[in-house]
This record gives sequence, C-alpha cells and structure tokens, in this order.
Amino acid sequence: MKTPLLILLYLSVSLFFFACVPARQFEDMKAKSERCEEDNAAFRKQNQALTATNAEFENQLKENKKAIKQLQKDTAEYGRALRQTTSNYEKLNATYELLLSKNKELLSGNEAENKKLMGNLQRTQEALQQREDELKKLGEELNQQKKGLDATQLELDKTQAELKMREQRVAELEAVLKQKEDAVTELKKKVSAALIGFEGKGLTVSQKNGKIYVSMEAKLLFKSGSIVVEAEGKKALLQIGKALENETDLEIVVEGHTDTDKLSSASIPRNNWELSVLRATSVVEILLANSAMNPSKIVAAGRSEFQPVDPADKAKNRRIE
Repeated sequence: MKTPLLILLYLSVSLFFFACVPARQFEDMKAKSERCEEDNAAFRKQNQALTATNAEFENQLKENKKAIKQLQKDTAEYGRALRQTTSNYEKLNATYELLLSKNKELLSGNEAENKKLMGNLQRTQEALQQREDELKKLGEELNQQKKGLDATQLELDKTQAELKMREQRVAELEAVLKQKEDAVTELKKKVSAALIGFEGKGLTVSQKNGKIYVSMEAKLLFKSGSIVVEAEGKKALLQIGKALENETDLEIVVEGHTDTDKLSSASIPRNNWELSVLRATSVVEILLANSAMNPSKIVAAGRSEFQPVDPADKAKNRRIE
C-alpha cells in the first residue's frame, strides 16, 4: 500500500443539472423525473406507432382510390352496354312492329307465308324478351355498383378523418419534444457562454439524454487529496452559480467522482466515498454562498470510483459533474 506522502490522487467530481429536492422529497422528485423520462420514451414509441399506422392508412387510401377508379370504369362500361342494348331493343321493337304490320297485310295470303311470318314474329318476341332480361340484369348490376361506390366513399371519408386526427396528434407530440430539446439547447448555450474562459482548462459542457452536463477535472478545483476548492476553480463555480441562479425550474445534482487508487487514512476523508462526497459538498457550498440559487433545488452526491468515463485514463475519472 502506498504511503499518504507518495499517493497522488487525482479525483474529479461531475456537475449535472437536473431536479432534486432535499430529504424525503428527493426520492419523490427522482421518481417523478423517471416517470417523465418513461413518458417521453412512451411518447416517442407512440409517435413511431402512429407514424406506422399513418403509413398503413395512406396505403389503404391509395387502394380505395384505385378501387373507386375501377368501379367508375366498370360503371361507364355497363352504361355503354346498357345504351347499346337499349338501341338494339328499339331496333327489334321496330322490326316487331313492322312484322305485325306485314302480318296483317298477309293474313289473307297463303298459309305457308303466314307460317313463316309467325315464325319470324315468335323469334322476334323471344329476342325482345331476352333483351329485356339483359336490360333488367344490367340495371341491377348498375345499382349494386352504385351502392358499392357509395360505401367505398364513406369508408374513404372515415379513413381520411382518422388520418387527420392522427397527424394532428403526431404534430403535437413532435412540438412537445422540440420544445424540450430547444429549452435544453438554450440552457447549454447559456452555461457555455458563462464558462467560455474555462473550456480547454479541464472544463467541458455537454448535452445528452435531455440534460446538461458540466464536467470539471479535479486539477481545476482541488489539490491532491484535498476537499478545499482552489481559487481558479472557485471562479468557474461563481460563473456557473450566476448563470443558473434565475433558472427556477432546474433541478441540480453535484456529483463527485474518483479514480480507482485506494485512499486509506485515519482522518477524514478516509476513503474514496468520503472524498467524492466531501468534494461535491464543497462545490455546493460555494454555489449557494455566492448566488441566489435555491438550496431545495440542489443536492451533493458522491459516486466514488464506480462511474468512470474512461477506465484507461484516471485523470479523466477524477472529476466533478
């Protein structure tokens, strides 16, 4: 085991901004935050499901329109057939009338001629009956086509109404998500602007999972093994406090992180857990003492060595977030 004089512990703590409240309310607020995250995931999932359903309805709409066109085409063809049959019927009826006239003229003629005319008359009547049957059948088919066309149009109207409602819901969900993303992005810009003189000196500002992270390497804040914030680090914390003191909706957690080097001491801090918590507490005390931040909206926490950002780089793991 290394002696305390030879151990160089480079610890770091991380500073996130999300909601927290003290004591028993903290767990309630944490649960509420988790539910919000779950709701957000559910909204995204619902958005994907609505988008897929919207695509299905659009495909069905295309098929319905295609069916309507086919029905209209069939109706036109039946109309043409009806007109042709009507014309044929009129021609046959004229022939029938002519035959009746001829029949009257030839009634006094020879019997053979009369039989021939009667035969023609019978065939004409049969043909007329057949045409009448065809006309009746065409009329029934046209009525069926019209009913089918009306039902298809009603279904199409219903589908379009449902699509419009779903599109409106998707638009609302997208607006909520965009509003949240815009708010987080704007906050990141504000924090980055406040800390512009410190980036590249062991301080980074990033945005992920709907949160803003300010990460400060231990070397910017503390000497090795110390829980007292150095002057340069204090300047950065003052800038952060001023940038956030008017953000009343923010929930802030200050976390301390260490590397894997073991700390063993009879005095406090006795181990990496205590070191990470005490460093986070030192940062919170500076933030509250030099700004109008609400103490009920901020908490100090220690993560010890168990959330490294890079297992191969101990310096990066020693941080405040």
